[in-house]
Amino acid sequence: MTFQDLFLHYLAAERRLSENTLAAYQADLAGFFSFIAKLKIISPADITTTHIRSYLSHCRDQGISHRSNARRISCLRAFFRFLLAENLIQTDPSHLIDLPKPGRPLPKVLSVAEVDLLLSGHEATAPLPLRNIAMLHLLYATGMRVSELVNMPTAALNLGSGFVRVLGKGSKERLVPFGEQARDRVGRYMQEGRPYLLKQRSSDFLFISNRGKPMTRLRFWQIIREFACTNGIDKKISPHILRHSFATHLLANGADLRWVQMMLGHADIATTQIYTHVDSDRLKSLHQKFHPRG
Repeated sequence: MTFQDLFLHYLAAERRLSENTLAAYQADLAGFFSFIAKLKIISPADITTTHIRSYLSHCRDQGISHRSNARRISCLRAFFRFLLAENLIQTDPSHLIDLPKPGRPLPKVLSVAEVDLLLSGHEATAPLPLRNIAMLHLLYATGMRVSELVNMPTAALNLGSGFVRVLGKGSKERLVPFGEQARDRVGRYMQEGRPYLLKQRSSDFLFISNRGKPMTRLRFWQIIREFACTNGIDKKISPHILRHSFATHLLANGADLRWVQMMLGHADIATTQIYTHVDSDRLKSLHQKFHPRG
């Protein structure tokens, strides 16, 4: 087992990171050690701060963004700290590497009118369209991450009370309410769509493919873009934009910031506060557009 494998096993077993996060760490480490191998360096104990800086310079030359480089630095710092704690190396070559601090871009959101356009006018009866519409409604109603949506078990949904139990990052659970429209769409899918997709098979997952398997993130990305295109929405749309829109619209209508933080599953309220800036920017642009001296 390599040092990289030991580190990834630690992240999975001790830190309980999600599969997506583990895959990102694995990819970042693979890129770094591919670069290091070209320098004829085999052991992590021989890696120096200069080597890491050379790698980061190489990444910048390849057009890698500051944000992606910051993630790579975080990965390497965590990796070398793990090796140091396990006495596998004597010094940490990453401790002098500072994280870049670029300005955090504001999340892109849909307006309420655009969300209405995306979600309205669908009177489907076939199983797959019923599933797709139910997923869109539930995503906007709860602000879930797409990975949380496609991996949701049927047992996590309580249609009667209008709550869903979401398993988020770090295997942390949270309860999120949803409204009547989402409840109607999901209920119809469960009664009229899901049994036909299962075809006498069984599945613990709520949203399934026509093969009875859980939906993939990539397929749902394709579905939401198809809906946007069909309904005349010109913006480049993704499932995360609906999550951003969920938070922004709640705060714009007076929802408590900590309540929104809880529903989004953010560990740090500062992450949720960015949505207040989104709404402030929208108000400023409206003021400049319509005020006679804007």
